[in-house]
Amino acid sequence: MTNWAARLFARAIDAKLKPLGLSSAYMPVIFALARGDALSQRALTEAASIEQPTMAATLARMERDGLVAKRPDPADRRSSFYSLTPRGRELTEKVRAAGHAVNAAAMAGLSEAEREAYLDLLGKVVANLTESIEAER
Repeated sequence: MTNWAARLFARAIDAKLKPLGLSSAYMPVIFALARGDALSQRALTEAASIEQPTMAATLARMERDGLVAKRPDPADRRSSFYSLTPRGRELTEKVRAAGHAVNAAAMAGLSEAEREAYLDLLGKVVANLTESIEAER
């Protein structure tokens, strides 16, 4: 059920982001960079909890689309830092609004107590899985 819900969330968000030329795959990068700090690919990979090759491809597409800018790490020539471009910053609120709209649609019909319980339990599931994955490393 969780996997099914995740796929439906992604489809719904993708439908809202498509008119902007974006996809849900960009969301974790946009949100991580929206705080204003330039981050390494490794830091973004950890923030998004995805594999390095997937992040490399995502960043390449985002750079191509003018959403992120890459600059070399002065301390390590093999590494780069990424930051949002003005266009990326401009779209951040629209991406956030799309996420809020989909979350509101998903939570429609739930009481406030049910919403809080759902988010609390989902947070525990995420923490458990994160701990389990870390323990296996």
